[in-house]
Amino acid sequence: MVKVDALQTHLKSLNAGGVMGSLYIFSGDEPLLMMEAMDQLRSVAKKLGFTEREVLLQERGFDWSALLNAGQTMSLFGDKRWVELRIPTGKPGRDGADALKQFAAQMESQANSSDGPDTVVCIVLPRLDGKTKTSAWFSALDDAGMAIQIDSLDRGHLPHWISGRLKKQEQEVEGGPEGQRALEFIADQVEGNLIAAHQEILKLGLLYPSGTLTEEQVRSSILKVARYNVFELTEAMLAGDLPRLNRMLDGLKGEGEPLVLILWSVTEELRLLSKLKMASDAGESMQQLMRANRIWGNKERLYPSALKRIQPLKLRRAMQVAAGLDRQVKGLSAAELPADPWDGLRLVGNLLR
Repeated sequence: MVKVDALQTHLKSLNAGGVMGSLYIFSGDEPLLMMEAMDQLRSVAKKLGFTEREVLLQERGFDWSALLNAGQTMSLFGDKRWVELRIPTGKPGRDGADALKQFAAQMESQANSSDGPDTVVCIVLPRLDGKTKTSAWFSALDDAGMAIQIDSLDRGHLPHWISGRLKKQEQEVEGGPEGQRALEFIADQVEGNLIAAHQEILKLGLLYPSGTLTEEQVRSSILKVARYNVFELTEAMLAGDLPRLNRMLDGLKGEGEPLVLILWSVTEELRLLSKLKMASDAGESMQQLMRANRIWGNKERLYPSALKRIQPLKLRRAMQVAAGLDRQVKGLSAAELPADPWDGLRLVGNLLR
């Protein structure tokens, strides 16, 4: 698989007279970034004559022969065709896996035409786990076409992304700390919800003319549309970012997220931290430990610094607090803890700063 940067390079080559591929595979879990990347490719394809569009949705009872025929059937009107197959679960099943392997072979056999394809097929998948990426059906597709992984935007890169979006509509924040505070404010308000972030940035373009936005203008205009999940909560905990952790707890509580699910996730993270802390202190390789415990993504970056920062006594205390919270949510007494278990989770975060 390639990153989105490789797609941008490919698009430039197509605009410069390059030949369109016959198969593209998009994978990711950030709807806005997926939609924009696909729109860019579709726009170039339209300029190259792929004006007829067909969308297939894989669901129960889906006829996989529709995909196999898509790469062979000519348009009734003689136009070049753009065909999308959306697989929402990323799990095609046994019949689907066989059909996708057959389809990949079909695409490879057609890839040698110097005139380029008459049909472009775009397969849309959610973010794939490591096992799926190494499956026979996905490997066959990757070999036959261009597979693009659309990564989610890390919180640390969000202010820069927002700044870039503002520049596209000929706006920018003030220089110095005021501008940085404005960007961080927007990031806090829209974290985890890029579609809403995009809408809020467009709103700034409607409210104010081109040029510099003041911090006051930003704060008076941006709504709180952030959305959080438990995975991001444990990332904030590992980073020792207590303000972000508290914002997430407020958001998850307001959204009615089950406390028992959050507590389970936090407790599992604490157990893994304790396990790795003992192993690393005993001299074991951190890289091997993370591989063995299937730690990847942002957490692969966060764990080494967390293990250096967190004191063993505070880690043990955090685990004791988590055990008390478990009793509390089951209706048992935990007199040493705050009356509200959500405040107990804040105490855990404070111990891991």
